[in-house]
Amino acid sequence: MKAFGRILLFVTAAGAAFAQQWEFGVVGGGSFLDHVNVNGGAATAGFAPGFVAGAYLGQNISRHYGGEIRYEFMKSDLQLKSGGQTATFSGNAHALHYDFLIHTNSKEAKVVAFAAVGGGMKFWQGTGTEAAYQNLSQYGYFTKTHQLKPMISVGGGVMFNAGQRMHVRVEVRDFISAFPQDIITPPPGVKYGSVLNQIVPMVGLDYIF
Repeated sequence: MKAFGRILLFVTAAGAAFAQQWEFGVVGGGSFLDHVNVNGGAATAGFAPGFVAGAYLGQNISRHYGGEIRYEFMKSDLQLKSGGQTATFSGNAHALHYDFLIHTNSKEAKVVAFAAVGGGMKFWQGTGTEAAYQNLSQYGYFTKTHQLKPMISVGGGVMFNAGQRMHVRVEVRDFISAFPQDIITPPPGVKYGSVLNQIVPMVGLDYIF
């Protein structure tokens, strides 16, 4: 019975410590460098710079390890560029993913550097109005549709202690996926690069509970 009591006490204490490690945060920033080459460089297809807003729920597993489930909304219009000409079409994307984090030290420190890697899904939407004639249509067609693709998330940043239960963070993520060819569709004989990188610098604020 004494051994059982000790185990119960240990599990209860561990559960209490576990519960204190959760945090909720919000992030915002910009989206850049989201293009692929068309026909080896005759044009580029992708997404114009835009803004990003999101939220996450995280947990510190130990002093140096943690994890976060994250959602980001990305307002980035579809874009084709060639020879000084640009064609655009309204659009956005949604990312849902889980990332593992490695910290330099515990979250109680004044400054904590971290690296992150994970994966999930990215959902693109073309939201503009389709037209019979489109500029640069020889390189692609904008479509008012949607497409879901697997996504890899990598990045890192720095967290600053802003109080007993608050952190300010500065981070950069690279969201890597296959190009969504249902959203920007290549004409017959036109080839797009296959890998799409979306560089996203963000600033965030989180609360530990």
